Amino acid sequence: MDIVIRQERQEDYLITEHVVKRAFEHAEFSDQKEHFLVQRLRSSDAFIPELSLVAIDEKKEIVGHILLTGIKIVNQMEENVSLALAPVSVTPEYQNKGIGSTLIREAVQRAGELGYNSIIVLGHQDYYPKFGFKSASLWGISAPFPVPSDSFMALELRKGTLQHVQGTVVYPKEFME
Repeated sequence: MDIVIRQERQEDYLITEHVVKRAFEHAEFSDQKEHFLVQRLRSSDAFIPELSLVAIDEKKEIVGHILLTGIKIVNQMEENVSLALAPVSVTPEYQNKGIGSTLIREAVQRAGELGYNSIIVLGHQDYYPKFGFKSASLWGISAPFPVPSDSFMALELRKGTLQHVQGTVVYPKEFME
């Protein structure tokens, strides 16, 4: 299967939102409103167009999407810029074919090329470690709400970039609406 990953374009927005909605229609741990989150994040200061990516199939149709947005890790002494990975979406008929993994790897690579140091994800503890994510608590990074520590993970984009970072993640308000 030939999949092309490219930056999402404004003319893709409605199609992408439909892809996101379909991807989460029957997800067990979802409120089925992820497509609204994508809409809100695109309108926020946290939106980084270069890190909103789509997967295109051989028929030139969008079948997947990933979004990384700006966040901060804050403590009493300092703020550190990071990225939130959310959501990753693949249409049901293309799930379990490696498209989500391809999107994640490409987004991680592009984030590093853009000079970001880390990515935070709240996700499945058996899925994200294969991309290098580890429990954020290893660095003293915590979520702003109660979550299982093994589901709240961080990824250093270059070795040691989280070594002196600790604090609580501050998400853009659009995540909480």
